Amino acid sequence: MTSSLVTVEEAVEAIRRKIDQKWAEAVCAERGGEAPVTYSVPLRPGLSTGKSVGQIGYDLWHEWHTAWRAFDTQFISGAVGLEIIRKPVTIRGVTDEFPATLIAETATAAIELVHQAQGRLPAVDIDHARRLATSLAAVGATLTPATLKATYRLAEPDTSVLFAAVSWLRDHPDVSAWTARQLPVPGMHSKWLETHGALLAMVTGRDVRSEVRPRLAVVHLTYVDPDYTASGRRRHDSWTTGDVHDLAYEPRVVLIVENRDCRLWFPPAGDSIIVEGSGKAAGSLLAGIAWIRAAEHIFYWGDIDADGYTILDRLRAAMAAPAPDGMPAKTVHSILMDATDLHRYAHHGVNHDKAGRPIKPSSTRLTNLTQAEAAAYDAVATAGPAPFRRIEQEAIPLHDAAGRLESLIDTLATTTLSP
Repeated sequence: MTSSLVTVEEAVEAIRRKIDQKWAEAVCAERGGEAPVTYSVPLRPGLSTGKSVGQIGYDLWHEWHTAWRAFDTQFISGAVGLEIIRKPVTIRGVTDEFPATLIAETATAAIELVHQAQGRLPAVDIDHARRLATSLAAVGATLTPATLKATYRLAEPDTSVLFAAVSWLRDHPDVSAWTARQLPVPGMHSKWLETHGALLAMVTGRDVRSEVRPRLAVVHLTYVDPDYTASGRRRHDSWTTGDVHDLAYEPRVVLIVENRDCRLWFPPAGDSIIVEGSGKAAGSLLAGIAWIRAAEHIFYWGDIDADGYTILDRLRAAMAAPAPDGMPAKTVHSILMDATDLHRYAHHGVNHDKAGRPIKPSSTRLTNLTQAEAAAYDAVATAGPAPFRRIEQEAIPLHDAAGRLESLIDTLATTTLSP
Protein backbone atom coordinates (compact mmCIF):
# COMPACT_ATOMS: atom_id res chain seq x y z
CA MET A 1 0.00 0.00 0.00
CA THR A 2 1.28 3.43 -0.91
CA SER A 3 1.62 5.66 2.14
CA SER A 4 -0.37 8.89 1.98
CA LEU A 5 -1.74 11.72 4.10
CA VAL A 6 -5.41 12.60 3.70
CA THR A 7 -6.14 16.29 4.01
CA VAL A 8 -9.02 17.76 5.98
CA GLU A 9 -10.78 18.75 2.77
CA GLU A 10 -10.36 15.28 1.26
CA ALA A 11 -11.67 13.58 4.38
CA VAL A 12 -14.78 15.76 4.62
CA GLU A 13 -15.50 15.22 0.94
CA ALA A 14 -15.14 11.46 1.46
CA ILE A 15 -17.70 11.65 4.28
CA ARG A 16 -20.08 13.56 1.99
CA ARG A 17 -19.77 10.88 -0.71
CA LYS A 18 -20.41 8.16 1.86
CA ILE A 19 -23.59 9.95 2.96
CA ASP A 20 -24.83 9.95 -0.63
CA GLN A 21 -23.96 6.26 -0.94
CA LYS A 22 -25.30 4.97 2.40
CA TRP A 23 -28.17 7.27 3.39
CA ALA A 24 -30.85 4.67 2.73
CA GLU A 25 -29.03 2.03 4.77
CA ALA A 26 -28.59 4.54 7.58
CA VAL A 27 -32.27 5.51 7.67
CA CYS A 28 -33.36 1.87 7.67
CA ALA A 29 -30.82 1.15 10.43
CA GLU A 30 -32.36 3.89 12.55
CA ARG A 31 -35.61 1.90 12.44
CA GLY A 32 -33.86 -1.34 13.34
CA GLY A 33 -34.03 -2.85 9.87
CA GLU A 34 -30.31 -2.80 9.05
CA ALA A 35 -26.95 -2.98 10.81
CA PRO A 36 -25.86 0.44 12.16
CA VAL A 37 -24.07 2.59 9.58
CA THR A 38 -20.98 4.57 10.48
CA TYR A 39 -18.94 6.85 8.25
CA SER A 40 -15.20 6.46 8.56
CA VAL A 41 -12.22 7.72 6.60
CA PRO A 42 -8.60 6.55 7.14
CA LEU A 43 -6.41 9.64 7.49
CA ARG A 44 -2.98 8.15 6.92
CA PRO A 45 -3.38 4.83 5.07
CA GLY A 46 -0.19 2.82 4.92
CA LEU A 47 1.63 5.25 7.21
CA SER A 48 2.22 3.87 10.72
CA THR A 49 5.98 4.06 11.38
CA GLY A 50 8.59 6.72 11.82
CA LYS A 51 10.36 5.43 8.74
CA SER A 52 7.29 6.00 6.55
CA VAL A 53 6.93 9.49 8.06
CA GLY A 54 10.52 10.21 7.05
CA GLN A 55 9.78 9.05 3.53
CA ILE A 56 6.79 11.39 3.34
CA GLY A 57 8.78 14.26 4.76
CA TYR A 58 8.77 15.70 8.29
CA ASP A 59 7.66 19.16 7.13
CA LEU A 60 4.67 17.74 5.29
CA TRP A 61 3.85 15.54 8.31
CA HIS A 62 3.97 18.51 10.66
CA GLU A 63 1.77 20.61 8.35
CA TRP A 64 -0.76 17.79 8.09
CA HIS A 65 -0.82 17.18 11.83
CA THR A 66 -1.27 20.87 12.55
CA ALA A 67 -4.25 21.07 10.16
CA TRP A 68 -5.94 18.10 11.81
CA ARG A 69 -5.32 19.46 15.29
CA ALA A 70 -7.04 22.73 14.29
CA PHE A 71 -9.91 20.82 12.66
CA ASP A 72 -10.32 18.71 15.80
CA THR A 73 -10.56 21.83 17.96
CA GLN A 74 -13.03 23.57 15.64
CA PHE A 75 -15.37 20.75 14.61
CA ILE A 76 -14.80 17.53 16.56
CA SER A 77 -14.19 18.33 20.24
CA GLY A 78 -17.50 18.31 22.07
CA ALA A 79 -19.53 17.28 19.01
CA VAL A 80 -21.91 14.36 19.46
CA GLY A 81 -21.16 11.34 17.28
CA LEU A 82 -17.86 12.64 15.87
CA GLU A 83 -14.41 11.35 16.75
CA ILE A 84 -10.85 11.25 15.49
CA ILE A 85 -9.23 7.96 16.41
CA ARG A 86 -5.54 8.41 17.24
CA LYS A 87 -2.85 5.76 17.11
CA PRO A 88 0.79 5.85 18.21
CA VAL A 89 3.71 6.53 15.88
CA THR A 90 7.35 6.60 17.01
CA ILE A 91 9.28 9.35 15.27
CA ARG A 92 12.97 9.83 15.98
CA GLY A 93 12.64 7.83 19.18
CA VAL A 94 9.59 9.72 20.48
CA THR A 95 6.19 8.02 20.55
CA ASP A 96 3.01 10.08 20.34
CA GLU A 97 -0.64 9.70 19.34
CA PHE A 98 -1.53 10.97 15.87
CA PRO A 99 -4.82 11.11 13.89
CA ALA A 100 -5.58 7.80 12.18
CA THR A 101 -9.31 7.67 11.38
CA LEU A 102 -12.14 10.19 11.20
CA ILE A 103 -15.45 8.67 12.30
CA ALA A 104 -19.03 9.94 12.18
CA GLU A 105 -21.16 7.49 14.14
CA THR A 106 -24.52 8.52 12.68
CA ALA A 107 -25.96 10.07 9.53
CA THR A 108 -26.96 13.12 11.56
CA ALA A 109 -23.42 13.62 12.80
CA ALA A 110 -21.96 13.10 9.33
CA ILE A 111 -24.38 15.57 7.72
CA GLU A 112 -23.72 18.19 10.39
CA LEU A 113 -19.96 17.81 9.91
CA VAL A 114 -20.22 18.29 6.14
CA HIS A 115 -22.54 21.25 6.61
CA GLN A 116 -20.21 22.97 9.07
CA ALA A 117 -16.98 22.21 7.23
CA GLN A 118 -18.14 22.68 3.61
CA GLY A 119 -21.01 25.08 4.09
CA ARG A 120 -23.40 22.85 2.13
CA LEU A 121 -25.72 19.92 2.66
CA PRO A 122 -25.48 16.50 0.95
CA ALA A 123 -27.63 15.82 -2.10
CA VAL A 124 -30.12 13.74 -0.12
CA ASP A 125 -32.69 15.34 2.19
CA ILE A 126 -32.30 12.97 5.13
CA ASP A 127 -35.33 14.31 6.99
CA HIS A 128 -37.52 13.70 3.94
CA ALA A 129 -36.07 10.19 3.66
CA ARG A 130 -36.94 9.53 7.30
CA ARG A 131 -40.52 10.69 6.77
CA LEU A 132 -40.83 8.38 3.77
CA ALA A 133 -39.47 5.47 5.81
CA THR A 134 -42.00 6.16 8.55
CA SER A 135 -44.85 6.31 6.02
CA LEU A 136 -43.76 3.09 4.31
CA ALA A 137 -43.66 1.28 7.63
CA ALA A 138 -47.02 2.76 8.68
CA VAL A 139 -48.87 1.32 5.67
CA GLY A 140 -47.18 -2.06 6.03
CA ALA A 141 -44.86 -1.75 3.05
CA THR A 142 -41.55 -3.57 2.87
CA LEU A 143 -38.87 -1.13 4.02
CA THR A 144 -35.38 -1.81 2.67
CA PRO A 145 -32.66 0.49 1.36
CA ALA A 146 -33.76 -0.41 -2.18
CA THR A 147 -37.44 0.38 -1.63
CA LEU A 148 -36.60 3.57 0.25
CA LYS A 149 -34.33 4.79 -2.56
CA ALA A 150 -36.96 4.01 -5.19
CA THR A 151 -39.66 5.79 -3.19
CA TYR A 152 -37.40 8.79 -2.62
CA ARG A 153 -37.03 9.21 -6.40
CA LEU A 154 -40.80 9.53 -6.87
CA ALA A 155 -42.53 12.86 -7.33
CA GLU A 156 -44.74 13.77 -4.37
CA PRO A 157 -48.05 12.91 -6.09
CA ASP A 158 -46.74 9.45 -7.03
CA THR A 159 -45.52 8.93 -3.46
CA SER A 160 -49.02 9.58 -2.14
CA VAL A 161 -50.47 7.13 -4.66
CA LEU A 162 -47.92 4.49 -3.65
CA PHE A 163 -48.94 4.70 0.01
CA ALA A 164 -52.63 4.61 -0.97
CA ALA A 165 -52.04 1.58 -3.21
CA VAL A 166 -50.25 -0.36 -0.48
CA SER A 167 -53.11 0.32 1.96
CA TRP A 168 -55.77 -0.52 -0.64
CA LEU A 169 -54.10 -3.77 -1.67
CA ARG A 170 -53.92 -4.88 1.95
CA ASP A 171 -57.74 -4.89 1.94
CA HIS A 172 -58.07 -6.39 -1.54
CA PRO A 173 -56.24 -9.73 -1.85
CA ASP A 174 -58.05 -10.47 -5.14
CA VAL A 175 -57.80 -7.88 -7.94
CA SER A 176 -58.72 -10.15 -10.84
CA ALA A 177 -61.98 -8.27 -11.46
CA TRP A 178 -60.10 -5.18 -12.68
CA THR A 179 -57.63 -4.41 -15.44
CA ALA A 180 -54.45 -2.49 -14.58
CA ARG A 181 -56.16 0.73 -15.65
CA GLN A 182 -59.33 0.07 -13.67
CA LEU A 183 -57.94 -0.36 -10.16
CA PRO A 184 -60.01 1.98 -7.93
CA VAL A 185 -57.09 3.12 -5.80
CA PRO A 186 -57.68 6.68 -4.54
CA GLY A 187 -55.63 9.15 -6.58
CA MET A 188 -54.23 6.54 -9.00
CA HIS A 189 -54.47 7.54 -12.66
CA SER A 190 -55.09 4.87 -15.27
CA LYS A 191 -51.46 4.49 -16.38
CA TRP A 192 -49.81 4.72 -12.94
CA LEU A 193 -49.37 0.97 -12.58
CA GLU A 194 -47.69 0.69 -15.98
CA THR A 195 -44.96 3.06 -14.80
CA HIS A 196 -44.66 2.14 -11.13
CA GLY A 197 -45.77 -1.50 -11.01
CA ALA A 198 -42.24 -2.78 -10.31
CA LEU A 199 -41.89 -0.53 -7.25
CA LEU A 200 -45.33 -1.52 -6.00
CA ALA A 201 -44.24 -5.16 -6.27
CA MET A 202 -41.08 -4.38 -4.29
CA VAL A 203 -42.95 -2.82 -1.37
CA THR A 204 -45.90 -5.25 -1.28
CA GLY A 205 -44.42 -8.53 -2.48
CA ARG A 206 -47.25 -8.72 -5.04
CA ASP A 207 -46.87 -8.20 -8.76
CA VAL A 208 -50.28 -6.65 -9.25
CA ARG A 209 -49.68 -6.41 -12.99
CA SER A 210 -49.86 -10.20 -13.22
CA GLU A 211 -52.89 -10.42 -10.88
CA VAL A 212 -55.24 -8.06 -12.71
CA ARG A 213 -57.51 -9.03 -15.58
CA PRO A 214 -55.51 -8.86 -18.85
CA ARG A 215 -56.28 -6.01 -21.20
CA LEU A 216 -57.37 -7.48 -24.52
CA ALA A 217 -55.46 -6.45 -27.60
CA VAL A 218 -57.58 -4.53 -30.10
CA VAL A 219 -56.18 -4.20 -33.61
CA HIS A 220 -57.55 -1.83 -36.24
CA LEU A 221 -56.92 -2.99 -39.77
CA THR A 222 -57.68 -2.17 -43.40
CA TYR A 223 -58.24 -4.64 -46.23
CA VAL A 224 -56.32 -3.58 -49.35
CA ASP A 225 -56.51 -6.64 -51.60
CA PRO A 226 -57.93 -5.24 -54.88
CA ASP A 227 -60.12 -8.27 -55.65
CA TYR A 228 -61.72 -8.00 -52.21
CA THR A 229 -62.18 -4.21 -52.26
CA ALA A 230 -63.86 -4.47 -55.68
CA SER A 231 -66.63 -6.46 -53.99
CA GLY A 232 -67.82 -3.34 -52.20
CA ARG A 233 -67.67 -4.95 -48.75
CA ARG A 234 -66.24 -3.16 -45.71
CA ARG A 235 -62.60 -2.09 -45.96
CA HIS A 236 -61.93 -1.15 -42.32
CA ASP A 237 -62.21 -3.63 -39.50
CA SER A 238 -61.07 -4.39 -35.95
CA TRP A 239 -59.96 -7.58 -34.25
CA THR A 240 -60.01 -8.29 -30.50
CA THR A 241 -58.08 -11.01 -28.66
CA GLY A 242 -60.35 -13.90 -27.68
CA ASP A 243 -63.38 -12.68 -29.60
CA VAL A 244 -65.26 -14.78 -32.17
CA HIS A 245 -64.29 -13.10 -35.39
CA ASP A 246 -63.31 -14.06 -38.91
CA LEU A 247 -61.21 -11.87 -41.16
CA ALA A 248 -62.51 -11.14 -44.63
CA TYR A 249 -59.52 -13.10 -45.93
CA GLU A 250 -56.32 -14.63 -44.55
CA PRO A 251 -53.48 -12.30 -45.57
CA ARG A 252 -50.29 -13.47 -47.20
CA VAL A 253 -48.76 -10.09 -46.30
CA VAL A 254 -49.24 -8.02 -43.14
CA LEU A 255 -47.90 -4.47 -43.04
CA ILE A 256 -47.88 -2.80 -39.63
CA VAL A 257 -47.92 1.00 -39.72
CA GLU A 258 -48.08 3.60 -36.94
CA ASN A 259 -50.09 6.38 -38.53
CA ARG A 260 -53.86 5.97 -38.92
CA ASP A 261 -54.00 7.93 -42.16
CA CYS A 262 -51.44 5.58 -43.68
CA ARG A 263 -53.59 2.59 -42.74
CA LEU A 264 -56.89 4.09 -43.88
CA TRP A 265 -55.67 5.25 -47.29
CA PHE A 266 -53.05 2.66 -48.19
CA PRO A 267 -53.18 1.81 -51.93
CA PRO A 268 -54.31 -1.60 -53.23
CA ALA A 269 -51.92 -4.48 -52.43
CA GLY A 270 -52.71 -8.11 -53.24
CA ASP A 271 -53.37 -10.55 -50.37
CA SER A 272 -52.40 -7.83 -47.88
CA ILE A 273 -53.85 -6.35 -44.69
CA ILE A 274 -52.62 -3.08 -43.19
CA VAL A 275 -52.53 -3.13 -39.36
CA GLU A 276 -52.40 0.00 -37.23
CA GLY A 277 -49.66 -0.46 -34.64
CA SER A 278 -49.75 0.33 -30.95
CA GLY A 279 -46.60 2.39 -30.50
CA LYS A 280 -43.99 0.82 -28.26
CA ALA A 281 -46.53 -1.78 -27.14
CA ALA A 282 -46.73 -3.21 -30.66
CA GLY A 283 -44.35 -6.06 -29.88
CA SER A 284 -46.28 -7.33 -26.86
CA LEU A 285 -49.72 -6.84 -28.46
CA LEU A 286 -49.18 -8.01 -32.01
CA ALA A 287 -46.71 -10.85 -31.52
CA GLY A 288 -49.37 -13.08 -29.98
CA ILE A 289 -51.95 -12.69 -32.76
CA ALA A 290 -52.07 -15.95 -34.69
CA TRP A 291 -53.21 -14.63 -38.07
CA ILE A 292 -50.39 -12.06 -38.11
CA ARG A 293 -47.79 -14.74 -37.39
CA ALA A 294 -49.41 -17.00 -39.99
CA ALA A 295 -48.80 -14.46 -42.77
CA GLU A 296 -46.04 -15.36 -45.19
CA HIS A 297 -44.47 -11.90 -44.89
CA ILE A 298 -44.61 -9.39 -42.03
CA PHE A 299 -43.45 -5.82 -42.60
CA TYR A 300 -43.17 -2.77 -40.36
CA TRP A 301 -43.21 0.87 -41.46
CA GLY A 302 -42.86 3.64 -38.91
CA ASP A 303 -41.42 7.11 -38.46
CA ILE A 304 -37.72 7.59 -39.14
CA ASP A 305 -36.92 8.64 -35.58
CA ALA A 306 -35.72 7.13 -32.30
CA ASP A 307 -39.20 5.90 -31.37
CA GLY A 308 -39.84 4.34 -34.77
CA TYR A 309 -36.65 2.28 -34.62
CA THR A 310 -37.32 1.33 -31.00
CA ILE A 311 -40.73 -0.03 -31.99
CA LEU A 312 -39.18 -1.97 -34.88
CA ASP A 313 -36.48 -3.34 -32.59
CA ARG A 314 -39.01 -4.54 -29.99
CA LEU A 315 -41.38 -5.99 -32.56
CA ARG A 316 -38.56 -7.99 -34.13
CA ALA A 317 -37.46 -9.27 -30.72
CA ALA A 318 -41.01 -10.34 -29.84
CA MET A 319 -41.59 -12.06 -33.18
CA ALA A 320 -38.22 -13.82 -33.05
CA ALA A 321 -39.49 -16.08 -30.25
CA PRO A 322 -42.25 -18.67 -30.78
CA ALA A 323 -45.67 -17.62 -29.47
CA PRO A 324 -47.12 -19.31 -26.35
CA ASP A 325 -49.74 -21.05 -28.53
CA GLY A 326 -46.98 -22.71 -30.55
CA MET A 327 -46.99 -20.39 -33.54
CA PRO A 328 -43.47 -20.23 -34.98
CA ALA A 329 -40.98 -17.40 -34.81
CA LYS A 330 -41.26 -14.89 -37.63
CA THR A 331 -38.95 -12.43 -39.37
CA VAL A 332 -40.07 -8.81 -39.53
CA HIS A 333 -38.87 -6.72 -42.47
CA SER A 334 -39.05 -2.94 -42.61
CA ILE A 335 -39.91 -0.62 -45.48
CA LEU A 336 -38.79 2.99 -45.97
CA MET A 337 -36.63 2.96 -42.83
CA ASP A 338 -33.03 2.54 -43.97
CA ALA A 339 -30.22 5.02 -44.58
CA THR A 340 -31.17 5.43 -48.26
CA ASP A 341 -34.69 6.43 -47.29
CA LEU A 342 -33.30 8.83 -44.69
CA HIS A 343 -31.47 10.77 -47.41
CA ARG A 344 -34.21 10.46 -50.03
CA TYR A 345 -36.84 12.05 -47.77
CA ALA A 346 -34.53 14.37 -45.82
CA HIS A 347 -36.50 17.41 -47.04
CA HIS A 348 -39.33 16.21 -44.77
CA GLY A 349 -37.06 16.13 -41.70
CA VAL A 350 -38.15 18.00 -38.56
CA ASN A 351 -36.49 18.81 -35.23
CA HIS A 352 -39.50 19.65 -33.06
CA ASP A 353 -42.48 17.65 -31.84
CA LYS A 354 -46.16 18.59 -32.15
CA ALA A 355 -45.91 20.80 -29.04
CA GLY A 356 -42.94 22.72 -30.48
CA ARG A 357 -40.41 21.09 -28.16
CA PRO A 358 -37.01 20.04 -29.51
CA ILE A 359 -36.87 16.30 -30.18
CA LYS A 360 -34.23 14.79 -27.93
CA PRO A 361 -31.52 12.30 -28.96
CA SER A 362 -31.56 8.73 -27.70
CA SER A 363 -28.80 6.68 -26.09
CA THR A 364 -30.79 3.42 -26.25
CA ARG A 365 -28.81 0.61 -27.88
CA LEU A 366 -30.94 -1.29 -30.39
CA THR A 367 -29.63 -4.74 -31.29
CA ASN A 368 -32.29 -5.95 -33.73
CA LEU A 369 -31.75 -3.49 -36.59
CA THR A 370 -30.12 -4.20 -39.92
CA GLN A 371 -26.93 -2.34 -40.78
CA ALA A 372 -28.81 0.10 -43.03
CA GLU A 373 -31.49 0.72 -40.39
CA ALA A 374 -28.89 1.17 -37.68
CA ALA A 375 -27.09 3.79 -39.78
CA ALA A 376 -30.32 5.77 -40.12
CA TYR A 377 -31.10 5.37 -36.40
CA ASP A 378 -27.63 6.61 -35.45
CA ALA A 379 -28.04 9.64 -37.72
CA VAL A 380 -31.28 10.85 -36.13
CA ALA A 381 -30.71 9.66 -32.56
CA THR A 382 -27.10 10.77 -32.11
CA ALA A 383 -26.22 12.94 -29.14
CA GLY A 384 -24.15 15.06 -31.51
CA PRO A 385 -25.38 17.48 -34.17
CA ALA A 386 -28.10 16.14 -36.48
CA PRO A 387 -29.70 17.91 -39.46
CA PHE A 388 -33.07 16.59 -38.25
CA ARG A 389 -34.46 14.15 -35.67
CA ARG A 390 -37.58 12.83 -37.38
CA ILE A 391 -39.21 12.09 -40.73
CA GLU A 392 -42.87 11.44 -40.05
CA GLN A 393 -44.40 8.47 -41.79
CA GLU A 394 -47.37 10.38 -43.17
CA ALA A 395 -45.04 12.80 -45.01
CA ILE A 396 -43.91 10.01 -47.33
CA PRO A 397 -46.20 9.42 -50.36
CA LEU A 398 -48.30 6.30 -49.96
CA HIS A 399 -47.62 5.21 -53.54
CA ASP A 400 -43.91 5.10 -52.59
CA ALA A 401 -44.75 2.79 -49.70
CA ALA A 402 -46.93 0.56 -51.86
CA GLY A 403 -44.20 0.37 -54.50
CA ARG A 404 -41.53 -0.48 -51.93
CA LEU A 405 -43.76 -3.14 -50.36
CA GLU A 406 -44.35 -4.81 -53.73
CA SER A 407 -40.66 -4.65 -54.60
CA LEU A 408 -39.62 -6.25 -51.31
CA ILE A 409 -42.19 -9.01 -51.64
CA ASP A 410 -40.85 -9.82 -55.12
CA THR A 411 -37.28 -9.78 -53.77
CA LEU A 412 -38.19 -12.12 -50.91
CA ALA A 413 -40.00 -14.46 -53.27
CA THR A 414 -36.99 -14.59 -55.59
CA THR A 415 -34.66 -15.24 -52.67
CA THR A 416 -36.88 -18.06 -51.44
CA LEU A 417 -37.01 -19.69 -54.87
CA SER A 418 -33.26 -19.43 -55.46
CA PRO A 419 -31.39 -22.75 -55.01
